[in-house]
Amino acid sequence: MKRVYETPLVIGAFGHIWGARDGPAGRNGDGGQRAVTEGAGVRDGDPPDDLTAAETGMWQAFRNGSTYDLRSGDAAVDDPHSGHPWGPERTVRARVVCWLLLDGPPALAGRVSALKLVGVQIVDSLDLSGGTVVPYVELKGCRFEQEVRLPEARFTTVRMLDCSLPRLEAARVHTEGDLHLARCRIHNGLRLTDAHIGTDLLLNRAVVYRDRRGRSITGDGLTVGQDLQAELLESHGEVSLRGATIGVSLSLRGARLANQYGRLALNAPQLTVERTLYLTPAGLSTPYYSSGITPAQGTRVQRFSCRGGIRLDDGRFGDAVDLEHARFVFTDEQELSLRRVQVPELRFLGERPEGGRVVLSGARVVNLMDRADSWPGPGNLQMGGFSYENLVPRGPFPLARRLNWVAAATAEYNPEPYERLAAVLRSGGEDEDAREVLLAKQRHRRENLPFAGKLWGYTQDWTVGYGYRPGRAAVWMAVLWAATSLAFSRAPHPPIKGGEHPSWNASLFALDLLLPVIDLGQVGYWRLQGLWQWLAAVVIMAGWILATAVAAGATRLLTRQ
Repeated sequence: MKRVYETPLVIGAFGHIWGARDGPAGRNGDGGQRAVTEGAGVRDGDPPDDLTAAETGMWQAFRNGSTYDLRSGDAAVDDPHSGHPWGPERTVRARVVCWLLLDGPPALAGRVSALKLVGVQIVDSLDLSGGTVVPYVELKGCRFEQEVRLPEARFTTVRMLDCSLPRLEAARVHTEGDLHLARCRIHNGLRLTDAHIGTDLLLNRAVVYRDRRGRSITGDGLTVGQDLQAELLESHGEVSLRGATIGVSLSLRGARLANQYGRLALNAPQLTVERTLYLTPAGLSTPYYSSGITPAQGTRVQRFSCRGGIRLDDGRFGDAVDLEHARFVFTDEQELSLRRVQVPELRFLGERPEGGRVVLSGARVVNLMDRADSWPGPGNLQMGGFSYENLVPRGPFPLARRLNWVAAATAEYNPEPYERLAAVLRSGGEDEDAREVLLAKQRHRRENLPFAGKLWGYTQDWTVGYGYRPGRAAVWMAVLWAATSLAFSRAPHPPIKGGEHPSWNASLFALDLLLPVIDLGQVGYWRLQGLWQWLAAVVIMAGWILATAVAAGATRLLTRQ
């Protein structure tokens, strides 16, 4: 019989709460029967004997599905983030909370059991690792003494609002509904690696500090069925969302991201967002549970700001990436990286980044919406392989500034950005602007050529504008023809063979010299001497140069463009 008493018959994980205190035979020496009776009472809904008053009240509220509110009524004292101590009258043990959630008493008749706590302090570590929690969970204004552990746990819906947590460890957690952490303050990081959130993940107005690895939020491989709302979030460390998938939109409206400990404040390569990523302002008066709302006229707003690099490489976005009024502060080594991003619309409408680089290499965009003053200066923009189909400038963006935009991305000559811009302008019916862009491309190329190439380039530029201004050739030809016609009208011109020559015509003679290949029947019949002979040679050379430049320009237009 002694063996019976050595193993309590109440659930072992919580046996110490009401189990034998007077030795292995149970309380008062009445043997295991006492333990059996108390266990049966728990299953019938009666609270264990040695719960505190606060825990007993929580037990009854759980069975009733009602809110258990232990606030004092003093806002300063009730603030879970303040330093005011909370006494035993509003303190419960984490083991009792786990007991209720994992194997709690049945609900009262006609009620649905739920854990709804307000202003409660939970001591010890709340550990639900691997457990399945059926009841609805809502904690408001609560304070946790130690970290909350939820790895591989399963929930219906969890709402923790305005709570203070040392750390939340929730890798591979699974919820059928929402996970709300709005206005929470998490001091040593939030981990949601490979978590699955059935509907919405709310982090609005949360404040999260870094863990020992320098990360404030770790959500690598995270899956959210609908929206991830992190509006007015305050992050001190790296937000890591590598390979995360968001079913609708990801909103970081008004968020403030800062990482003074590493290069990246937002690290989200291979991020998939089915609709839109918002890095835009948020109204300060907007309720935490409202998202996706454009602030009304006159509403005080807070811009999205980031001190630290942003990495969105290889991301896929179904509707847009919106950077309107965003503010970026980078060191020289940091960057806004959008390498190989695919998105129908990129709204590059933020402030000009302070320092660092903007990298769009390999990105594919349908509509590029931008402002002239949003882009960084020369050397801080990379656009190799950047593809876009339409330009939608917000505000004045003259061609001269657009050419400066391309030049800023091509400190070393690269024809691709020029050709992409020209193609987009031509498809929009702006042929003249497209020719100006291609002319700028040739001029940029010329600066990287040896002396002879530069000389020939200047010749083509002055004469025919590299073929993009063919009217210049006609002007030069007309000027030379008029000048040489006037000059040769005064030149002595004895015939080479008497009686075998046409009538002298200075204009036709000059034109015959200017036009290569074509024979107008003047050259070859008259003898020029001295300076006139030299002038004829110069006119022939000028004609060949003009003709070659025209041919080169025409070839460029017909074959390349």
